[in-house]
Amino acid sequence: MSVAIGRKIPDFSAASTGGEIRASNLKGRKLVLFFYPKDNTPGCTAEAGEFRDNHAAFVAAGAVVLGASRDSMKSHDGFKAKLGLPYELISDPDEALCQLFGVIRQKTMYGKQVRGIERSTFVIDAAGKLVREWRGVKVPGHVSEVLEVVRSIS
Repeated sequence: MSVAIGRKIPDFSAASTGGEIRASNLKGRKLVLFFYPKDNTPGCTAEAGEFRDNHAAFVAAGAVVLGASRDSMKSHDGFKAKLGLPYELISDPDEALCQLFGVIRQKTMYGKQVRGIERSTFVIDAAGKLVREWRGVKVPGHVSEVLEVVRSIS
């Protein structure tokens, strides 16, 4: 089963830098879930930093921000500490969450075909319904667009 706009997301649980995250425990709050390819790479560092710099505005709008990639918890702990991230990072090495949100794609890197995460962001409302998704995200300006959407939903 995968997610679809206008439908409730299935309950999921995942390991994060702050302990286990369970979607059902976030009901009543908006959720911004962003998937990124890899810790400590230029685009991912820029995106994580943008979410960090706007974190207070997301919280004020009633949202929880979570980042997710296939990196290990050890890698996430270092990435979070290095950037001073105020939100949790989900470690999804078995790709269960990635599969649920359909973010694994064939990509070309340095002329080679590789399987990896397509940079994507999902906004889920307080009732647990997916209201907006972005796939193939380009980092510049993206976080402010996500924040506008979060502010526009109840």
